[in-house]
Amino acid sequence: MPQVQEISAATLDTKGFIKEKAAEISQIVGTGVAINALSGGVDSSAVTMLGHMALQERLKTYFIDNGIMREGEPQFIASVFKKLGVNVEIIDAQDEFFNALKGIIDPEEKREAITQTFYKKVFGRLVKESGAKYLLQGTILTDIDETVAGIKRQHNVFEQLGIDPQEKFGYKIIEPLVQLRKDGVRKVAEATGLPASIFNRMPFPGPALSARVIGEATRERIALVRKATSILEAELASVKAFQYMAILHNDRVTGMRDNKREFGQQIEVRCWDSIDARQARPTRLDFGILEKLAARILSELPGVVSVTYNIATKPPSTMEAI
Repeated sequence: MPQVQEISAATLDTKGFIKEKAAEISQIVGTGVAINALSGGVDSSAVTMLGHMALQERLKTYFIDNGIMREGEPQFIASVFKKLGVNVEIIDAQDEFFNALKGIIDPEEKREAITQTFYKKVFGRLVKESGAKYLLQGTILTDIDETVAGIKRQHNVFEQLGIDPQEKFGYKIIEPLVQLRKDGVRKVAEATGLPASIFNRMPFPGPALSARVIGEATRERIALVRKATSILEAELASVKAFQYMAILHNDRVTGMRDNKREFGQQIEVRCWDSIDARQARPTRLDFGILEKLAARILSELPGVVSVTYNIATKPPSTMEAI
């Protein structure tokens, strides 16, 4: 199992790191072509900029529209990077991902279905079409730690589990950020010229909104949690939290509307204070904010009759529900 030497945010020489990693990418790829998947998160955005610095037009950047992202995400991210001189091609792969997720309830099986669909089917196809031999991706040290420890399988971790991407998927993976945690990545992202709307963006899981649907991630259930996410992002925009999220539970609970019983769905709200995601505490949100959140979710999401707020710490909880 390869050992990774951590570079803390406090000791990080940002300019030197960027220069070194851009040179490494250029040396590895040589005169060839590399591709990368831009999700819009700070990790993938920083990697995209490093790859662009190193390879220019020899980096093919794709946004995979898997149907499980936030509202309007593909178009928003493509427009941000266009202003930075990076062309992003949006690939519609929604049907492939929802077909892969059909009937799956177990969290790890869900993550594995997304991993296989992403790397083997969608990206395998793009690799063949582009002629690329390398995939550039934004794996960070926390991803590796949680996967190796068996806490949860991060979709972008392979070598540390003894998986050879070249053998399994047909291409090699370059991971320039594996020595950093989230606070260090933010410093790198800012130094590459990314706007604050990206480098200060809160973390978003690799399995996207499917990680916030407990049980089967159908189109309908993803649409419900997507709307709840939009409400949270609007109402908590001014809150200085590390991360917040809405989670759709699988169990139904009894509620009432119009003096009638309604056996409805429940949304759990989580909001975290953290530095690097290894440890976290629930943000002490004002109760008035929680009441407004609940009122909007209950009135705007059909069938939802319960809204709860998580008050557990990490550990023993994790930041995402699955």
